[in-house]
Amino acid sequence: ECHCGKYKRVRHRGIVCERCGVEVAESRVRRHRMGFINLAAPVSHVWYLKGIPSYVAILLDMPLRDVEQIVYFNCYVVLDEGDHKDLKYKQLLTEDEWLEVEDEIYAEDSTIENEPVVGIGAEALKQLLEDLDLQEVAEQLREEITGSKGQKRAKLIKRLRVIDNFIATNARPEWMVLNAIPVIPPDLRPMVQLDGGRFATSDLNDLYRRVINRNNRLARLQEILAPEIIVRNEKRMLQEAVDALVDNGRRGRTVVGANNRALKSLSDIIEGKQGRFRQNLLGKRVDYSCRSVIVVGPKLKMHQCGLPKEMAIELFQPFVIHRLIRQNIVNNIKAAKKLIQRADDEVMQVLQEVIEGHPILLNRAPTLHRLGIQAFEPKLVAGRAIQLHPLVCPAFNADFDGDQMAVHVPLAIEAQTEARMLMLASNNILSPATGEPIVTPSQDMVLGSYYLTALQPDAVKPDFGDQSKTFAGLEDVIHAFEDKRINLHDWVWVRFNGEVEDDDELTSPLDTQILEDGTQIQQWTYRRDRLDEEGALISRFLLTTVGRVV
Repeated sequence: ECHCGKYKRVRHRGIVCERCGVEVAESRVRRHRMGFINLAAPVSHVWYLKGIPSYVAILLDMPLRDVEQIVYFNCYVVLDEGDHKDLKYKQLLTEDEWLEVEDEIYAEDSTIENEPVVGIGAEALKQLLEDLDLQEVAEQLREEITGSKGQKRAKLIKRLRVIDNFIATNARPEWMVLNAIPVIPPDLRPMVQLDGGRFATSDLNDLYRRVINRNNRLARLQEILAPEIIVRNEKRMLQEAVDALVDNGRRGRTVVGANNRALKSLSDIIEGKQGRFRQNLLGKRVDYSCRSVIVVGPKLKMHQCGLPKEMAIELFQPFVIHRLIRQNIVNNIKAAKKLIQRADDEVMQVLQEVIEGHPILLNRAPTLHRLGIQAFEPKLVAGRAIQLHPLVCPAFNADFDGDQMAVHVPLAIEAQTEARMLMLASNNILSPATGEPIVTPSQDMVLGSYYLTALQPDAVKPDFGDQSKTFAGLEDVIHAFEDKRINLHDWVWVRFNGEVEDDDELTSPLDTQILEDGTQIQQWTYRRDRLDEEGALISRFLLTTVGRVV
């Protein structure tokens, strides 16, 4: 419908209401249909005028300060010197100098027939740019470059490069002066009514309003044939309003809003880290992702990570809902969501089943190489921090002093398979850059391993059979240590049936005993073996420290 409500529904589509001037169309057009403002006088584009380098100044081969004097109505520029002997093309004249020249031209005894032409403002700039024959200037520059060197040559090359680019793109220099400016769609510069009846509006609306007001005022002044000085002042104000709209603060005073805050121009919206490109187009927030602080998870396997329950429920919610409905625990999605909010044991059970074998991706910014994102099997943990195995830290360049990591869930079966086959942490042991191992124990792990395996010089080695220091298996040693019956660096005898690397210097045992049943006991420095009559091993006890068992 239109704004005043005269025309409604689809049958009036395309009609422009004569009362409020609004076209009857879908509301969608407010997001993509652009408008424009026809300017009453040409204005220069601030990017080309005040950019670094200034392309307008390079093309005209004039100092930037001089070009600014012309554009902002401080000086006249000679567009055609006519018969006047003291004037040169592109020469700058102040107000007083031009008045003197005028006096000469219109004097009774004047011999000047062909009058010189001067201009001021963006119109003069446009005329100068239109007068440029790019092909001819390019040829001249090439000839000059061959015969020059040093600073002058560098300047000529710089100018030639700009001109060649204009020729290559089939662009005209006068296009850097604007006769109309585009207006972005209204939904992209919204106006919101607040509770108190006041309005919050986008800064762009204020900047556009300034341009429209000044443009309309200038058009009215031109209609009523106002004095030249007033018209010129209005043109300068229009130029400044357009400058502020395109890039506020690039030249002159920054335009500020009601609370003394600089208004955000079109350039401010698209540039920088918070701008449209870096914030919204290159870096997007994605669904099925979250982030949290990482803490060390020493009990995890290398391919596992600890995922907080709170996160897991949110990330895997669709999978959990699907399974709850399939198992007839609930009938619909709404009921499933209510059940999930209560975080019942049933839900936790289903969540456990869902994440079983469903890998997740962990990413630590900045992702400087491909090992910055790796796949892990999630394990549900309490708390709100992600637990990470210390061995994968070098690949992520992570430490536990407050680093954050992002979690992503691969949804498709193909993505899950790919994550499990190619990206699982336990499959990425070598660095893709150097081929050397990237999974290396560091700091705490090395110190911990050293402390556990270190020998205490004054520790007493017990005799075999000492009940407090002889154990039937490794688990018994750990239980005794946890019960504080033995200390970390105590020597103990422990039964061990696995393979032992023999680094004993002795080629024969220290002592051999043959028992009545024909079996024999061999006593070595750090082990005690019992062999049958054929020499096969029956049992083996090792003399080691508790730390080495742990």
